[in-house]
Amino acid sequence: MQNATLRSIEMSDHAVVDPLQYAMASQAAGVNTMVRNALVAGRAQLAFHPVVTADGSQSVAFYEGLVRLTGEEGRVIPAAHFMSAIEGTALGRQVDCTALRLALQQLRQNPDLRLSVNVSARSIGDGEWRRILDHGLLDRDALGERLIFEISETSAMLLHENVIRFMHEMQPRGVGFALDGFGAGFTAFRYLKDFLFDLVKIDKGFVKGVEHDPDNQVLIEALIAVAHQFEMFAVADGVETADEAAFLTSLGADCLQGYHFGVPTLTL
Repeated sequence: MQNATLRSIEMSDHAVVDPLQYAMASQAAGVNTMVRNALVAGRAQLAFHPVVTADGSQSVAFYEGLVRLTGEEGRVIPAAHFMSAIEGTALGRQVDCTALRLALQQLRQNPDLRLSVNVSARSIGDGEWRRILDHGLLDRDALGERLIFEISETSAMLLHENVIRFMHEMQPRGVGFALDGFGAGFTAFRYLKDFLFDLVKIDKGFVKGVEHDPDNQVLIEALIAVAHQFEMFAVADGVETADEAAFLTSLGADCLQGYHFGVPTLTL
């Protein structure tokens, strides 16, 4: 779609070319090409970001597996640099399929590993993605019991009926679910009782400097209370300092995640 837009801008003799529109189309086309080439060449891997307990021991509860692509020049590219451009496209489904394959592979190779991986509601209904998952769940080591799917608030509400149906299908197979970006403003609380989320990840926008922000303190405490009312663990995301970690623990957070506990790494 982006390539077609770019060509139409280049070929039109009668329209006035908007430099900003042209630049945006060029950038989108470049991102698509980079992602497609990396996937075809097998230049995808997971980076592992720890989620630790807030009980003082700070032991690893699980890792979040974050997709990384390697460009032709050898540069490792985080998902944040390309997912927003492709999330609603077929390429977005392919990235989710690749992430799921890599996650299942890691679970097979590391029997003690508990791993979360991001997925969009659109991918849940994708035939190839579902075939990869169903095949992986046949593994004799019961990989589903160590697998967590992270779904963003925006995605969960976009196709909430599909997500709820999928959760009911996966619950008997031990698969866990995390609501990412909790509190960002999209989740209708009335749906929480219908979803089967095991944990929520409080949006990092509330976390930065929380020890000095009375408004965010009240909001985080309320979000934790809502999570606990629905028997979900509360993970505070984006923790960057010891003071933030201590204050979030005092508010009742169950787990913590952020650069204070380490950056995502390509090895466990």
